[in-house]
Amino acid sequence: MHDATDNRPSALLSMSPGIAERLFSPARFVRLTGLVRTDPGLVAHTLTGPGLDPAVATALADAEVLITCWGAPPLTAEVLAAAPRLRAVVHAAGTVKHHVTDACWERGITVASAATANALPVAEYTLAAILFAGKGVLGSAHRYRELRGPHDWHRELGGAGNYRRTVGIVGASRIGRRVIELLRPFDLDVLLYDPYVSADEAAALGVEPVPLDELCARGDVVSVHAPQVPATRHMIGAAQLAAMPDGATLINTARGSLVDEEALLPQLVSGRLNAVLDVTDPELPPPASPLYDLPNVLLTPHVAGSLGGELHRMADQALDEVERYAKGLPFEDPVHPSSLPHSA
Repeated sequence: MHDATDNRPSALLSMSPGIAERLFSPARFVRLTGLVRTDPGLVAHTLTGPGLDPAVATALADAEVLITCWGAPPLTAEVLAAAPRLRAVVHAAGTVKHHVTDACWERGITVASAATANALPVAEYTLAAILFAGKGVLGSAHRYRELRGPHDWHRELGGAGNYRRTVGIVGASRIGRRVIELLRPFDLDVLLYDPYVSADEAAALGVEPVPLDELCARGDVVSVHAPQVPATRHMIGAAQLAAMPDGATLINTARGSLVDEEALLPQLVSGRLNAVLDVTDPELPPPASPLYDLPNVLLTPHVAGSLGGELHRMADQALDEVERYAKGLPFEDPVHPSSLPHSA
């Protein structure tokens, strides 16, 4: 029940089981409850249906702010009808496309996301992958394990090194821009493909704008940071992969569907290209997939994004947005529906 003497906005947490405890440390729960009226022990995993927890239904009816993270259920018209006081959604993660529906925008609900916080670890992972690719670390580590003895590594790795390497960034997303920023201290030539970035903006970023096919043909490393939208499905296809130089490395930390995996696999099996893949299509490769065993592939289980203590960074950004809302200020990092067709 709304307490008229308490000016804090009411809030409800909604996300997958177990997420809230990893997202919010005890001190962060204290900060949260100082900003809004909420029961931190009440986390909604579902918001509709005959089995809905009565406590969730009551909190939803009173909620002015919904604080979400991974696994939050879709905010359908039915959910919004049960949440007449809802005015804002603060998402303590990246994309909101999985749960913020057209009904939210039609209702005029304001939305904020911690996508900026989640972009940072992905960019850090990518930076490490780029520098390791240039040094030939993956291949030399496998060869070292095989040889287990003296070897002329300078001769074998004569073409390696990161001085004046060319790195192609596909997509000037939050992550793509952060990668570009992290690459500035290094002696690398950085290309960018993004149809929404003007020549002047590319110059300000310190990159050379080029068409996608040219980026793939020139890049010693090609790193994918475009959003998953219909237009980007298999944007790295057979032609782009064939254009990449022998020994080049493809890095994908975006979404598996952006790369045509059927076209990529022959290039990897032959050893012509290398890959660092944090995402695949399907998300979990089948047990017989060669991706698990190829010596020129680093396959990781979608861990480039926020993990462990990095979740606290997303929580902090979300709490900052909740505080701004509680003070009557606009969100620092709002989500606009007009940007969703060409963003993550």
